[in-house]
Amino acid sequence: MPRTTIPAASIITPLGPYPTLPVSALALDLTWQAADTANLNQFPLGQGKYFILARNVHATTPFTLTLSSVADARRRTGDITAYSIAAGKQAAFLLDNQEGWLQPDGNFYLAGSDVSIQFCILRLT
Repeated sequence: MPRTTIPAASIITPLGPYPTLPVSALALDLTWQAADTANLNQFPLGQGKYFILARNVHATTPFTLTLSSVADARRRTGDITAYSIAAGKQAAFLLDNQEGWLQPDGNFYLAGSDVSIQFCILRLT
């Protein structure tokens, strides 16, 4: 099965520093996508910087996050595997360089160990 793509609604370009006023309802809200534990997840990696946000919405159980790398120009990899996110906590990862992360199909690969792990991607322009 192909990976599940994080929907465009969960890949957000934040407003600021001088948004058009008044700021409309929902314009600053974050949209979260639950992890697909069977097929795993991906999102298209375009130009710019990204913040990958992950949260664990479970009340008591920690679950893990994995970010999959590819070999860089020096043939190094640096997967972030089974990073534990405590119940009710969040994690953030800054992706300001695509080298070592851009998969051959143009995507960034990520996975959560349970549907309690949710993703939101912030694209910085």
